[in-house]
Amino acid sequence: MTHLKSIFIAIAFGLSAMACIPVFAQSAADMALGEVRKIDKEARKITIKHGEIKELDMPPMTMVFTLKDPGVLENFKVGDKVKFRVAREDGKMLVTEMLSQ
Repeated sequence: MTHLKSIFIAIAFGLSAMACIPVFAQSAADMALGEVRKIDKEARKITIKHGEIKELDMPPMTMVFTLKDPGVLENFKVGDKVKFRVAREDGKMLVTEMLSQ
């Protein structure tokens, strides 16, 4: 019975480790690249001229995004080059993460 218990523990550990793979797979290299064109702190919006966003099948363009965390805006200004991640939520394009390039 001890051997069988060891096998179950090993399988559980392996499966839990595999569950972490997608988190680590999302690196900064997977983020979209862009340039900040306008910031509207009151509305929690940022305008970014960006390259292709493959995950959303979106070609390069300039567009307005809503920010998930409006505090992020304190770290950026117009003209900054950024890396960002965007998701569709409730019909909005929501920036979920943003870093300096």
